[in-house]
Amino acid sequence: MAELKYWLWLTTRKGLGPAGALAVVDHFITPERAYYGEREDYEALPLPPFVRQSLLDKSMDEADKILGDCDRLGVRLMTVQDAGYPQRLRQIALPPVVLYIRGKEFRFDEEPAIAVVGMRKCSQAGRTRAERLGMELAVNGALVVSGIAEGIDCSAVRGALKGGGPVVSVLAGGVDVPFPWENRYLFEDVAAAGALISEYPPGTPHKGSHFKPRNRILSGLSLGVLAVECEPQGGTMLTVNHALEQGREVYALPVGLDEKCARGTNRLISDRKARLVESAGDILADFVDLYPARLARLAPLARSVAEARLSADKPEASDRPEEAAPAKKEAPGRELIPREKQKERFTDDELAILAATAGSALTADEIVEKTQIPARRALSALTMLQLQGAVEERPGRRFYAAVELEN
Repeated sequence: MAELKYWLWLTTRKGLGPAGALAVVDHFITPERAYYGEREDYEALPLPPFVRQSLLDKSMDEADKILGDCDRLGVRLMTVQDAGYPQRLRQIALPPVVLYIRGKEFRFDEEPAIAVVGMRKCSQAGRTRAERLGMELAVNGALVVSGIAEGIDCSAVRGALKGGGPVVSVLAGGVDVPFPWENRYLFEDVAAAGALISEYPPGTPHKGSHFKPRNRILSGLSLGVLAVECEPQGGTMLTVNHALEQGREVYALPVGLDEKCARGTNRLISDRKARLVESAGDILADFVDLYPARLARLAPLARSVAEARLSADKPEASDRPEEAAPAKKEAPGRELIPREKQKERFTDDELAILAATAGSALTADEIVEKTQIPARRALSALTMLQLQGAVEERPGRRFYAAVELEN
């Protein structure tokens, strides 16, 4: 813990940035040695004068605050010198010096991770394609890596969760700051079923200037990058360029030539910077030999199963209770789960949620209040129940049991 404080002191120096922090560590070997340096020790650093001046500020107040926030939020920290730091990421041109991780722990160097990226203002067809591919990748054993903002990224994340696989979202702000606010439930789902990762400490807003550097981490953690829809310039193309520089595979979905969203992905294909793919199998076939245990049984998801999962979402509605549709009465013909089968099929948290939502549709907050299950566990259980078709989501983000428990 003491060593972490020196890393946090270093990364919070004004104007330093990842490149500057790496230069300091390269010179001093450890951030602790850098902390105890004097003015003359900093003169040899290839940094602007005002940045060298910031190293003379030895206050640990900000580092202590960040550590306290991480403890309170259950956020883990990983530094570029840690043994568990992904080798994939360490090898890129500008690896993040500190990573903040909320959720599950992944050994990225052992994961067939595929990044799915695309436009925020995408077509409805693009959303559907991204969700389908995210689901196919997860079902077939890949770890889906994406952002979690609007458009393609958000859809790919939803698809991966519906596929029952973990998903990692790399953020341009703190792992405790949902962005956009409308995606806060999806944000919590990812934290429960996968991981949220950022190089920015808790509480950091998602600034526009943070998205470009964020993209190098997306591609750096992954074996390949799939572009679903994009313009010839923009964030998606930046991620693709990072991927090419990092030696990652690049894939693109073809789109009709008359569509505006086709210009970037089609150009990638025509310039032979990306390989045309139509399914997750086209991508994962490249990595079967590297990850035989995870990917050897590549097979398309049955059409009926895929359609059922993809159609699970209902149109977005206001979260305000007065605008939410009234809860439906218990529907006849719900599957009855015998008492002796309930423990085999559901966890204790899932059973408590099913019991709570048997008579009326509840919001996630109401479920937490009624069951007294911690929010993260409740959201994780809700996600798994939806994937099993045991809970349905109704307008207003309200959840209702789709099965009946025998008393």
